[in-house]
Amino acid sequence: MATITSTLRPEAKKVVGEVLQGALIDLVDLSLLAKQAHWNLIGHNFRSLHLQLDEIVALARTHTDVMAERAVALGVNPDGRSSTVARDTKVPQLEAGYLQDGKVVAAITDILESIVNRMRKRVSALEEPDPVTQDLLIKVTQELEKQHWMMQAQR
Repeated sequence: MATITSTLRPEAKKVVGEVLQGALIDLVDLSLLAKQAHWNLIGHNFRSLHLQLDEIVALARTHTDVMAERAVALGVNPDGRSSTVARDTKVPQLEAGYLQDGKVVAAITDILESIVNRMRKRVSALEEPDPVTQDLLIKVTQELEKQHWMMQAQR
């Protein structure tokens, strides 16, 4: 059976693999939670928030693929299975049922903040072992921070 090899040192590959897996879990869960809020949203700001949640879903899905493909390119197998996401997520969860627009703004703001904080730690962790992967994390963090700002401004 063929495998993918990397030019990274084994220790660096381990760190990068863990960072990418953590980012993958955060982004998969973000896409699921933003879609859950999108479906169950009610309130005066329904339309604009409904559309913004779709932007967040698209961002998360795009970067999920980037993180997973980077991992594979380095010879690390990403694990985005629902059981893995459910077991390993650190993302705050939403309530079930209809969600009032103000609660969605507060919850998604908190969710984005928690993910951004972890992404910034991941960016720092990659400075030495893999600046190429660090660049990918910087880009997604920048986009998440923009969404955090836009959501937070609605509080």
